Amino acid sequence: MKKVLVTGISGFIGQHCAAELLKEGYCVKGSLRDLGRRDEVINGIKKEIDPGENLEFVKLNLLSDEGWDDAVGGCESVLHVASPYFVREPTNKDEYIKPACEGTLRVLKSAQKAKVKKVIITSSIVAMMGKILDSNENTGTVDSESWTDENSNNINTYMKSKTLAEKAAWEFVKNIPESEKIELVAICPGVVMGPTLTGNIDGQSMQFISRMLTGHYKMSMIPPIGLPVSDVRDLAKIHVRSITENAANGKRLIPTTAEAHEFMEIAKLLKENGYEKVSTMKGLTFMIKIMSLFDREVKGMVPIVGKSINADNVETKQIFNWEPLPFEKSILDCASSIKHLN
Repeated sequence: MKKVLVTGISGFIGQHCAAELLKEGYCVKGSLRDLGRRDEVINGIKKEIDPGENLEFVKLNLLSDEGWDDAVGGCESVLHVASPYFVREPTNKDEYIKPACEGTLRVLKSAQKAKVKKVIITSSIVAMMGKILDSNENTGTVDSESWTDENSNNINTYMKSKTLAEKAAWEFVKNIPESEKIELVAICPGVVMGPTLTGNIDGQSMQFISRMLTGHYKMSMIPPIGLPVSDVRDLAKIHVRSITENAANGKRLIPTTAEAHEFMEIAKLLKENGYEKVSTMKGLTFMIKIMSLFDREVKGMVPIVGKSINADNVETKQIFNWEPLPFEKSILDCASSIKHLN
């Protein structure tokens, strides 16, 4: 059986990628910073498929060289999913930028040594939306040619980290000798929704919905933001299918809804489906900007407040003959999977 390394297997996207790989007959090697989380991951994946002997774990850190060559050795492909994802602005920008960039390069250098055929990296639509954020327009559409300017004053640190990491990946593979060529695919999700397998709601998407469901004070007012939505199950399928789909080679894929979905739209959908604590009070832009002076999490949201960003997903749909799962299903399945955890 062919083996695939999944970095960040305990994360929201990573756990679904591992389950999808196992369903497709691959052996999976999953990276964890803390091997004590193995049971959490195994029990989550068992909700979808019993991994049997086809799942193993390795301890890796994006900021350390230790173990990467051995981890990648023997793998046909790598799904590099691991990367810090927080809206909160860090006190030190390297908290996001170093693991994102250095981790990506560690993956690619080890893949080159191991003669891995293909690396699929999880980037983000935030690496595409910079021109819209820099403009005076409130709306716009990103496509595979769109790039965020990492030097812009209108982006947050997470956006900068994802942009720099993806650019570093493309630059690395461009300079590899032809005899050692690695095919690279970048997958650029929007807001990631859908069910959690492990019950871990530490990730930003899970926190967002959890706070809505519980009436948390940080979601007492809904910010005026509209972004494309990606269902985590779609993302897992696209990651896995990219391993064998040659038409995906060298592409920046956008497996999202084409239309932006407003955060208020999410709140109203949840409210209409019996989640009574969800607020539907509109947050005013000027109030959010004032709050950002005192709250680093709010500060991280400021670049996208008042923006509604659509996505050109046509190429991704054509390559995989794929249609996004309905937005409503993504949101309600997400809420259903975490409501008992609150």
